[in-house]
Amino acid sequence: MAVKRLRRGLCLVLVAPSGAGKTSVSRALLEQEEALSLSISATTRAPRPGEVEGVHYHFRTPEQFEAMERAGEMLESATVYGRRYGTPRAPVLEALAAGRDVLFDVDWQGHRLIRAALPDDVVGVFLLPPSLPELERRLRGRGQDSDAEIARRMEAALEDASHWRDFDHVLVNDHFADTLAVVRGILAAARTRRERNPWLGDFVADLGGPDPATAD
Repeated sequence: MAVKRLRRGLCLVLVAPSGAGKTSVSRALLEQEEALSLSISATTRAPRPGEVEGVHYHFRTPEQFEAMERAGEMLESATVYGRRYGTPRAPVLEALAAGRDVLFDVDWQGHRLIRAALPDDVVGVFLLPPSLPELERRLRGRGQDSDAEIARRMEAALEDASHWRDFDHVLVNDHFADTLAVVRGILAAARTRRERNPWLGDFVADLGGPDPATAD
């Protein structure tokens, strides 16, 4: 009888300072990796034009959000500019059990909390910019921020970069295509780890080979 090859999914947590290319890499990953889906966060901020409940965010009142936290329904949460953001636990656990991989758009603090909650399931990837001048050029290229805001983002980027040691993999995002290829390689390698594939024992037994646990 054929062995059902169901592996456990994983949490791919991609983190980078603003302007280092995380959004572009995330979008490309979701387009090219069919088994990968984006974790949908809960937030207390109001929906923006075009945003759909359950697609872009789970929109909750502050009271609802706090109730979810008290009930242990969040993997991680944070306050950003006075609004609450967090990752609902149940959809992530359901995806992992079904063998689906989940991509997280969080900061280094979110990565730390998710890893603490699911230590065996997290693969952390941190993206660094090629240089500070290049990071500033990218931020200014957006044409959306004042000089004061860019200075704030540059200072925040240095703080974010100081946490690179928390991550399994650290990449310098010199060239987008190369970075994307490496991240996809990291994802492929993580999927084939022995502990993620509990069906392997039965599969090897069906091949008729000796069991190392009992062989002389």
